[in-house]
Amino acid sequence: MNLHGLSLILGQTTRPGGRTFHAVDARIGGALAEVFHEASSDDARAAGDAAASACADYAALPAERRALFLERIATEIEALGDSLLDRCQAETGLPLARLQGERARTCGQLRLFAGLVREGSWVDARIDPALPERTPLPRPDLRRMLVPLGPVVVFGSSNFPFAFSVAGGDTASALAAGCPVIVKAHRSHPGTSERVATAVLRAVAACEVPAGVFSLLHGGGATIGVELVKHPATAAVGFTGSHAAGRALCDAAAARPCPIPVFAEMSSLNPLVILPGALRSRPVAIAQGLCASFTLGVGQFCTKPGLVFTLAGAGLEEFTRQLGESVRACSAAPMLSPSIRTEFLKHRAEVSGVPGVRLLASAPAPERPTDGEPSVVTTTAETFLINPRLATEVFGPFTVVVVAQSFADLRRCLETLDGQLTATLQADPADNASARALLPLLTRRAGRVVMNGFPTGVEVCPAMQHGGPHPATSDARFTSVGTAAILRFARPVCFQNLAPELLPPELQDQNPRGLMRLIDGTPTREPLQGPRR
Repeated sequence: MNLHGLSLILGQTTRPGGRTFHAVDARIGGALAEVFHEASSDDARAAGDAAASACADYAALPAERRALFLERIATEIEALGDSLLDRCQAETGLPLARLQGERARTCGQLRLFAGLVREGSWVDARIDPALPERTPLPRPDLRRMLVPLGPVVVFGSSNFPFAFSVAGGDTASALAAGCPVIVKAHRSHPGTSERVATAVLRAVAACEVPAGVFSLLHGGGATIGVELVKHPATAAVGFTGSHAAGRALCDAAAARPCPIPVFAEMSSLNPLVILPGALRSRPVAIAQGLCASFTLGVGQFCTKPGLVFTLAGAGLEEFTRQLGESVRACSAAPMLSPSIRTEFLKHRAEVSGVPGVRLLASAPAPERPTDGEPSVVTTTAETFLINPRLATEVFGPFTVVVVAQSFADLRRCLETLDGQLTATLQADPADNASARALLPLLTRRAGRVVMNGFPTGVEVCPAMQHGGPHPATSDARFTSVGTAAILRFARPVCFQNLAPELLPPELQDQNPRGLMRLIDGTPTREPLQGPRR
């Protein structure tokens, strides 16, 4: 498949014009051949208008047709074959096995949302039938369910070119909810984005859904991205990226005449706490697992453990020795883009240069200018508490080990932290009292608390929570992974005293879809019995 480098609106390419750019081969740092054209302001308006025109018709599609559409997107992505993986590997430097797994995850979550739409109980249907004889006042017939929010602007992420990009979790959950989607492609992998977008548009045509249900635009987040956020039809935003960019989008959305919600995943250190019993009994295993976790994907996972807290005592020497050996045995690997590597080196140097911080170990210096080499530094709780810079994210294969002299000092360190995606406890049964004391604190700080594991694996399933208090995300009530992600792009509507023939199927007496509903406060799949009151 040849790349045209143009944006896609209503299934058609836009006209070339304006500024152009090249993708960079992340493995060697040179520009790839194809030219990509940034979208214009007119393109942004056209994409927003197209989404607005598709909104009502797409929301009204029967659930089965929406489910088939999601499944067809997955099938079309798989049909792109190895050419998609080859292009993505060039643009991101990620290994083939990682990309194969991520593509499978992306197609799997599209099918997961198809199943959710088909089953239908996510709409949270609630019925309180009329009570005309109630005194002193009768109760009207009240029926409530979730409906699509409206067009959603999705920003592709750099570190997950499939799973958090054009057809990733944000797009899948928005389409599942019944919302048209406009994707702002990430500049680090525009060719990958174009190819996946073409697969989505093939599914649009095959399933005969409204053409405006999906658009892809190239351009900068601060320019074309903000214009998309400001379009009057835009109803919500999904974003994964830096704290600065996420806050800028939140500010732009809040400044609109009609403010809209933004779900922005922005920054997380994912603290990992090693309690004394675990440190004493499993220092080598924990060190090896930690190294594998913070270097996974060249440290470019949003759930990378960037801060480790432990106590001085038995096992610490063995833990630090093994951690150093494991890091020194690592190899440098290409980072996602030259700009990400530049920022990594800058922020790593800032943290490493804080007085009282010392280098524990570093992998051999990289041979290629695109590579990032893993390293770990260590410091004391006293130093950590007086240097806020140590509690800011370094995106890349780097972590900070903080050694406290007392449990009280360790707790004080945790209390200074901002919101996080995850928090992890390494604890043995002998540590239960300490773990119990820390759990309320970690629960307040993080959206997912991990026990005796490492946070970099994020399962795509109904129980997953991938979100947390600011700055981890802009809205801790929601998740961007798992079926609950659909709730970001829906809103409740209550229908009062509607004629039966006007009710949506989900709220009709006979429950034609067989949903689990709340009737008079009781969950049931049974139809509403008796005459309508």
